[in-house]
Amino acid sequence: MGSVSELSTTALERAARIDLAAAFRLAVRFDLHEGVCNHFSVMLADGHTFLLNRYGLHWGEVTASNLLALDAAGRIVAGDGEYEKTAFWIHSRIHRGHANSACVLHTHMPYATALTLLDDGRLEMVEQNALRFHNDIAYDDEYNGLVVDEAEGDRLARVLGGKRVLFLANHGVIVVGPTVAEAFDLLYYLERACRLQVLARMMGGKRRAVRPEIVERTYRLLRADAPQYAGAHFSALKRLLDREEPAYAR
Repeated sequence: MGSVSELSTTALERAARIDLAAAFRLAVRFDLHEGVCNHFSVMLADGHTFLLNRYGLHWGEVTASNLLALDAAGRIVAGDGEYEKTAFWIHSRIHRGHANSACVLHTHMPYATALTLLDDGRLEMVEQNALRFHNDIAYDDEYNGLVVDEAEGDRLARVLGGKRVLFLANHGVIVVGPTVAEAFDLLYYLERACRLQVLARMMGGKRRAVRPEIVERTYRLLRADAPQYAGAHFSALKRLLDREEPAYAR
């Protein structure tokens, strides 16, 4: 029988696997996925190994047990199959460079990605969901193609800086957080905010401004409540999965 610490580590990894698998399944429900592309990861308690989705799986097929565990050198230390090389270079370098990025989510979700196609593709602080992201989005305005090496992964990590969201020109977005729940909550509300702004732009009128002091105050309130709210939101979504597609946790 293993030691208490070994048992605790095993339990923590199991919980991380279940949460990350849930995030994949929920991304399908909210149309945040694309083919068998894109990738989510979470760093394990050892601080050196992270979980990543296996190449070739639809996100609706991801389960807790079929996630790969990788080390910082890209070696698969648990799981069967291969991983997408761009996934490794994006996730490994961001995990390495940012203490608050235990969870890294990369998608080409439609409304956020639509904004990355515009020269002025900025999320404007004109709507309540958007205010969650006040001064918390970095913009990479230089598309360099696929992320296929350490240098490009490091460049993206530098552009992200201390922000929780990175808009990738002509590409998609990256969201980071200290937990799967907080990162997924950000991803969900980012796409909601972007959808409303795409619709508002389509209407053609002038966007109604929010006073700067209200933007700042609302952001502070939302940020203070973020861990508790994200936990409640993610737990509620997992209960739906438990009832309707429990295989995700297997």
